[in-house]
Amino acid sequence: MTMLDPDALVAEITAWRRDLHAHPEFGFEETRTSAFVAAKLREFGLDEVVEGVGGTGIVGTLKRGNGNRAIALRADMDALRIPEQGEASYRSRNPGVMHACGHDGHTAMLLGAAKLLAADAGFDGTVRFIFQPAEEWGRGALAMLDDGLMERFPFEEIYGLHNAPGLAIGRFQTRPGAIMSAEDNFEIVLTGIGGHAARPHWGKEALVAACALVTSLQTIVARRLSPSDIAVVSVTELITDGTRNALPGQARILGDARSFTPEVSAEIEQQMRIITEGIARAYNLQHAVTYTREFVPLVNDAALTDEALAVAREALGLDNVSIVSAPFTGSEDFARFLDHVPGCFAFLGNGDSAPLHNPRYDFDDAGLIHGMRFHAGIARRRLPAA
Repeated sequence: MTMLDPDALVAEITAWRRDLHAHPEFGFEETRTSAFVAAKLREFGLDEVVEGVGGTGIVGTLKRGNGNRAIALRADMDALRIPEQGEASYRSRNPGVMHACGHDGHTAMLLGAAKLLAADAGFDGTVRFIFQPAEEWGRGALAMLDDGLMERFPFEEIYGLHNAPGLAIGRFQTRPGAIMSAEDNFEIVLTGIGGHAARPHWGKEALVAACALVTSLQTIVARRLSPSDIAVVSVTELITDGTRNALPGQARILGDARSFTPEVSAEIEQQMRIITEGIARAYNLQHAVTYTREFVPLVNDAALTDEALAVAREALGLDNVSIVSAPFTGSEDFARFLDHVPGCFAFLGNGDSAPLHNPRYDFDDAGLIHGMRFHAGIARRRLPAA
């Protein structure tokens, strides 16, 4: 066992994070990122490093002692198609793509934990380090699972972290049970007959109907679901084929819906179809509704959440750890792993930063050490050395 210099390790993790930030890659395109991660894991001396899992995913395996239990620690690697507006020296060098959600930080702190555990051990069993592509798509976890993740690299439980703007650096939050919502996507197309803006009665224009539909969709949560159900229906785009003096013959309405149970998701879809059909009839238009389920609810295991909280209290201090009272309506495809094994997902403070998915967002490097300590602490607590 080789003891690492803590200050040198923090400086190294920071350099990794900034390198990753400067070279962001979109989901399933993380070739440079994957190569970077794989090279580091091999440099640390892991027992096995497998590339190309689920496309561009990486799984590193570290074994110590004689224990036959295995756990997994997961980080996401992909960036977003957002042009960066930050002014840091390490700002994105890939035009139109940036790490606007902090996955560069997630990857760096898990790499730090891998180096720490490879050098200092302190556990007995197997740790799988999962570096996942395409979280933002909601497709990366499924791709790794479809590529035989559980059969090729079996583990019994899994843990993950996400940074949280607005939560102080060094603060940790999670909760047992549902913590993040499902995400459903929808597209509604209204089709009529476009025409001259001066003669609306000659056609069957779609824009007025689309406006009525956008407003009516808000009644699904307000009037058609139980007040005890947490749900959100958001229209995010309204696109027509009209122009300044031409009434559109087609309108497309796109958006998403968030919920925490399959029953509520199904009710949102049913009510959306009913409302759309009614408005299309009223305006004498054709209609089509496409409704897809992209993310499933993320539900933490109660016992393993207690374990994660215990590790966080030891690593960050009792006063810096809290249980959130209500779930978040954001979504995370870490939930797909929890369909197979129990685990816990948690939030780590990113201080007073810009919001996630904002062109001026940046991961605060001061949080890296806390994430690294949490990951390493989980391995040592859940795989205790003799």
